[in-house]
Amino acid sequence: MAFKINDECVACGACAGACPIGAIVEGDGKYEINADECVDCGSCAAACPTGAISAE
Repeated sequence: MAFKINDECVACGACAGACPIGAIVEGDGKYEINADECVDCGSCAAACPTGAISAE
């Protein structure tokens, strides 16, 4: 089960910096998690200041 970034994302990049495997990239107006690369560690969700990341 991968994590997902919802529309509350403010594109701050905190999640991308927290991802230990680089599975998060900047998308169109918000960041996106590559579900095939995500290892479900939860680091991104813990780093998100708006709570825009949750388990899918």
